Amino acid sequence: MRLDGAVALVTGASSGIGAATAAALAAAGASLLLSGRDEARLAEVAGRTGGTALAGDLAAAGGAAGLAARALGAAPGGIDVLVNNAGLGWAGPFAEISAGKIAELAAVNLTAPIELARLLVPGMAERGRGGVAFVSSIAGVTGVRGEAVYAATKAGLSAFAESLAYEVRGSGVAVSVIVPGVIDTPFFGRRGRPYGRARPAPIPAGRVAAAIVSALERERPVVYVPGWMRFPAWLHGTAPGAFRALAARFGDPGY
Repeated sequence: MRLDGAVALVTGASSGIGAATAAALAAAGASLLLSGRDEARLAEVAGRTGGTALAGDLAAAGGAAGLAARALGAAPGGIDVLVNNAGLGWAGPFAEISAGKIAELAAVNLTAPIELARLLVPGMAERGRGGVAFVSSIAGVTGVRGEAVYAATKAGLSAFAESLAYEVRGSGVAVSVIVPGVIDTPFFGRRGRPYGRARPAPIPAGRVAAAIVSALERERPVVYVPGWMRFPAWLHGTAPGAFRALAARFGDPGY
């Protein structure tokens, strides 16, 4: 789809992939509505990109519905692009995660994107034009030790996105899933445990932002960042036994 002149709502836009995506979409000519929990950082990103800051917490009751209403109020003509990027992580033994943290991860990573799509995609379909990008994770494809709940939410997000794509086929709305690997963002510090593996090395958030813009413009259904992540995903799907054997030999995914 054409991004020049499109109205795009980006969640999790105050830092990391979201902030980089805001800059990339602005460079492509989109008008931005930016959502995030950190008001000061969100205002800074909005100032740099010419966007409108819509601060809020997607984990709060009614957070997604409130954001959709505010976004539509700021863009009476409708939202053309939805980038569901906001996400939370948590790392550690599964037995140690609290019920509250499970609910928070499920709300932000899965429920909120579903609710935003429910409220905004029908309008895109009515206008015969739109694009939705869901930022998932390689953890949702292969599973990750120490991040069981996070991986489950991202797997659910990918399954929802694929199902939605089938449903809106022919309506003019394209659905893309972005599957990042290890990205150099504040995510790891916020999840409670820094990234401690030598490989794969974290890559810049700008590479994911470029992939999101490309996926929207070219209406690509699934994009891995970096591209070689397709191989472990393929191996996991086609030969799960071989994948687990290699993971056991070279270090199972996690932390």
